[in-house]
Amino acid sequence: MDLDPGLRPALLGLVEPDERGDSMSPLRWTTKSTRKLAAALTRQGHRVSADTVAGLLREEGFSLQANAKTIEGAQHPDRDAQFRYLNEQARDHRDAGDPVISVDSKKKELIGDYKNAGHEWLPAGQPVRVKTHDFPGQAEKAIPYGIYDMAANTGWVSIGTDHDTAAFAVASIRRWWQARGRHDYPRARRLLITADGGGSNGYRTCGWKTQLAGLAAETGFEITVCHLPPGTSKWNKIEHRPFSHITMNWRGRPLTSHEVMLQTIAATTSRTGLSVHAELDRGEYPTGIRVSDDEIAALPITRHRFHGDWNYTLHPQSVDTVTTGSTPGEAPADHPTHLTRHSLQDPELTGMTRRQLSQLIAVLTPEMELQREQVLHTRRGHERLVAPGAGAKAKLTSADRVLATVLHLRKLAPMHLLGRLFNTTAMTISRAAKDVRPLLEAHGVHLAASTARFHTREDVARFLDTDETKIKTAC
Repeated sequence: MDLDPGLRPALLGLVEPDERGDSMSPLRWTTKSTRKLAAALTRQGHRVSADTVAGLLREEGFSLQANAKTIEGAQHPDRDAQFRYLNEQARDHRDAGDPVISVDSKKKELIGDYKNAGHEWLPAGQPVRVKTHDFPGQAEKAIPYGIYDMAANTGWVSIGTDHDTAAFAVASIRRWWQARGRHDYPRARRLLITADGGGSNGYRTCGWKTQLAGLAAETGFEITVCHLPPGTSKWNKIEHRPFSHITMNWRGRPLTSHEVMLQTIAATTSRTGLSVHAELDRGEYPTGIRVSDDEIAALPITRHRFHGDWNYTLHPQSVDTVTTGSTPGEAPADHPTHLTRHSLQDPELTGMTRRQLSQLIAVLTPEMELQREQVLHTRRGHERLVAPGAGAKAKLTSADRVLATVLHLRKLAPMHLLGRLFNTTAMTISRAAKDVRPLLEAHGVHLAASTARFHTREDVARFLDTDETKIKTAC
């Protein structure tokens, strides 16, 4: 190396363009092999071996490294707040002696002589022989769905053989409750489920909620669900408690049968005392089952004030519902849902006090009237022929246009619901928002999105009702 002073600069010149990470970091690394680097240097006139190249790279602070999963992408602005809310719910249930479980589906596994990642100690030269190729279409599948009891540090895994659907997910929870939960928590009146936001137990999955409503009716207690915010599924307790240990337990071992899989899961333990039970579920859970609008409207569900899309409670069918014949979550026929402009101006909806909203309307009204006159003048092509105020009336008053735009920018409800709330069409609301939004921006008014989401008039009415025993519908 000392006889070739140009060797080291030539080597760095080859690896620097493909260097990963901070160029000032003392730990740099390259994905090029030493053999290829030695060949390239030799072609440049620097005769060198691969071992010499490796020594030079180590002296320069290079090392071979794998990719590290650390970049999570954009974070939801309410991520930390949702974790705090979830923890509060879990603490409240735990202190009251009610069960708190974490649920999720594990990766589907092939049953048979198929390669399983990882290594296992075996006599030298005697690896387990498996098939050269995987044929997922021909192999029998296993679908693990897990339930982790946080207080007891116990896991339950149902191994399905059909499909990973909402019905299968809730059936797994039902089996856990009947076999373990009701014995471990004989005085329980509530159940808290923490889950990620997608898959068979996703917060957008109506089938998940309808199935849970059935479980609530069977057990007679409230079932609250708190979903982890988007992009944080790896923080789900079941992921780094039972599932991680199960994966380590069967690494390098082909899952040749369902029995092997069940026994391997059941043998999973940890230093902190984790125990796991596994059962095979050969039930049929077909896909493509649709939930009707009537079924969605009938759900006995309460959406929490904070992020009702992520946090909600399903109630058992009440005696009043059965005796009166009314649908859960539906206003009685003799008490129709009534929302006034005053109720829609509630600070919980607008994000500002009533006085602030009133002042904002007073400031924007003259500008909106001038704006409307300019639009009408352009449309007519000449000056007014009648006095202001005569002729066709606007579909929305200036105050309504400001209020509708505020509610729209707060992302409380879709346009069609806003249209119904203001007795007009979604198109009229859209046009109002298009006109008013620039005026709000010109006055420096920036509205933060609300954590509440509504789908029906009843959702809004019950959200504004301070009686928390009332049921709020949602899907």
